[in-house]
Amino acid sequence: MILVSSCLAGLPVRYNGTGCPNGLIEKLLAENKAIIVCPELLGGFTTPREPAEIIRGDGEDVLDGKAEVIEKSGRNVTDLYLKGARLTLEKALELGVTSIVLKESSPSCGSSMIYNGEFSAKKIAGVGVTTALLRRHGLQVISEEDLPAYLDSL
Repeated sequence: MILVSSCLAGLPVRYNGTGCPNGLIEKLLAENKAIIVCPELLGGFTTPREPAEIIRGDGEDVLDGKAEVIEKSGRNVTDLYLKGARLTLEKALELGVTSIVLKESSPSCGSSMIYNGEFSAKKIAGVGVTTALLRRHGLQVISEEDLPAYLDSL
């Protein structure tokens, strides 16, 4: 079983109330090979919500208490991101998922790139909070961009 970001299933759960439908994800769901999750909603956010970025690092740094997740207006939402990450981890472990496909560039779900923390639409190498926590627990997290190659390798 694969755990996938809800937005990749086309659900309108992103910060701006949109989804990012991905045909491969939709196929996996139709074949009952995937289950959806949204770490931000699990953390207590609503949709739509203000955009947020990790300041002074990435998800690893947030877990280590060295960085924070801040909304564009300046509100610190680190605790909500940590809560969502913990609940996503619990769900993944409970379901015994083999892999997790999360939305690239998200401050929660990014698996190789996140925004730079300046709200300038520039990306940097790094991982989101949920990805960092899942990987610390030995779970495989991949980007939707790497999904075709991953599925080909199965």
